Amino acid sequence: MTDAEGLLVRVGPGVPTARAAPTAGKRAAIVQAATALFLAQGYRATSTEQIAAAAAVSKQTVYNQFADKSSLFAEIVLGVSATADAFVEELGAAFDGVTSAAELEPALRAVARRYLAAVGHPQVLALRRLVISEAARFPELAATYWARTPSRVLAALAGHLAELDRRGLLSVGDPAAAADDLAFLLVGRVLDEGMFHPEAPALDDAAAARRADHAVDVFLAAHPPGP
Repeated sequence: MTDAEGLLVRVGPGVPTARAAPTAGKRAAIVQAATALFLAQGYRATSTEQIAAAAAVSKQTVYNQFADKSSLFAEIVLGVSATADAFVEELGAAFDGVTSAAELEPALRAVARRYLAAVGHPQVLALRRLVISEAARFPELAATYWARTPSRVLAALAGHLAELDRRGLLSVGDPAAAADDLAFLLVGRVLDEGMFHPEAPALDDAAAARRADHAVDVFLAAHPPGP
């Protein structure tokens, strides 16, 4: 979506403890604790001892579940691909039922709002910052994250735009370029600001709706609906 990282990170607001999740399995507790710590203080500043303490397990239990800290990190980063899968399904549900130009615009606006909410979520932005900060250390992991989340969602969006064009409901010469256009109109500024202002609050509902509507207006001006 340049992210759809679209894609919400499923973690709580702070470092969890066994009391916070009494029924969670040890592996899930470790993942949750490590996610909160990595997002809060980075990969290098987070130790296995800290993760074990936050998850209320022994250090050996962490190693029993994960070969090392880098393996745990990789599982967390790539775990958001499930969120991308869910968003791709939402795209299908939003566009497959469109049968006329009159139905297209509200569908686009709904997708735009969902896309922006997902990518602009503070935890998604935090994960993106974390992946970027460690890209030199884990280049393959960063590339896989890109392929499974932002790139996958863009490809799915392009596929739906191509289908709408084929059905005469939208004028799209280059579906991939059109998907890029819509994505960057929606989240380009949000991502830029999010990378440099980690403490900035998420867009409120009214501001997000205005941004989404503006992006769709510009997109439809460039790619007018069909008859």
